[in-house]
Amino acid sequence: MKKIRLDIFGLSYSQAQSGAYALVLNEQGGTRRLPIIIGGYEAQAIAVELENMTPSRPLTHDLFKNFSISFGIHIDEVTIYNLKEGVFYSKIVCNNGEKQLEIDARTSDAIALAVRFNCPIYTFDFILAQAGVEMDEDLGTATSSEMPKIEKPAPAPRKKTKSIGSNDFSHLSTEELNEALINAIDNEDYEAASKIRDELTRRKK
Repeated sequence: MKKIRLDIFGLSYSQAQSGAYALVLNEQGGTRRLPIIIGGYEAQAIAVELENMTPSRPLTHDLFKNFSISFGIHIDEVTIYNLKEGVFYSKIVCNNGEKQLEIDARTSDAIALAVRFNCPIYTFDFILAQAGVEMDEDLGTATSSEMPKIEKPAPAPRKKTKSIGSNDFSHLSTEELNEALINAIDNEDYEAASKIRDELTRRKK
């Protein structure tokens, strides 16, 4: 299967899950974005490196990098290779100059290491087809103060939709779901967008 390269678009606070963040990955040369819910610690580990901040003492991922470099191990790439029941599976591809190995890892940890080793992040089309969010316009680049934020032009006014809960979208019509999906993307609520997309996918089966 052909691999698709991803860039880190940004991090946004999860409105539905306290203490969690949505890590948003962007398809290189495409219009799909892949939101992944990660913990606050992992989000901070990624943000620290993206912002070129130097903590007073090494964080866990910094320690792993220092340990690896000390023993001549380099990370070549990170691949998000599967998605099961809403859980992303990733592997770290590394080598010591003599052989290449693949190590299973949580996606948040793998990406925290990818930004430290400045290595590419990949996934496959079937994962983007299942969990990606299609974007119709360029939303700009991510900037940050304490954490990377997703900034974009103010969206055009849209008609209001029915008030919806964070988990139950089954009572909405397909038309309302499509409108809610657009609004969720406009509001950078990628977690809700993923759940709405899942409900639309179920109805197509």
